[in-house]
Amino acid sequence: MFSTTVTVRGYECDANGHLNHAVYHQYGEHGRTEILRAAGIGIDALTAAGLGPVILETTVRFLAELRHGDDVEVAVDVRFGAGKTFRMDTELRRGDEVCASLTGTMGILDHGTRRLVADPRGRLLAVGGPQAAQLLGDAPG
Repeated sequence: MFSTTVTVRGYECDANGHLNHAVYHQYGEHGRTEILRAAGIGIDALTAAGLGPVILETTVRFLAELRHGDDVEVAVDVRFGAGKTFRMDTELRRGDEVCASLTGTMGILDHGTRRLVADPRGRLLAVGGPQAAQLLGDAPG
């Protein structure tokens, strides 16, 4: 599992004083981008390889409110199966408390064919640095 931290900014909060619902998705996207970057799979490297990550489905379950100034751990877990899609699930935590859980079904788009690649983990590993295998979890079984 990979994690990064963000701090809730005032302009991200709604009239009730808690984090706007859409921003939870933005924090999930930040976590997904950061785990790829940490694996040596930045946007420039993906673009050069003719690839790009796509979100096919994402949902959020709100469990506790987040407020201005809260430090939020964005913890991302990546799981691959045998097909063209994979999971990037995220927990937003304030200390030990899970404030939201996000589930995401992802794919890797081939920019030339405009189709999902058959082996997303393998393609990401080919682009990534030496730390990619550790951050991207086990191979499909």
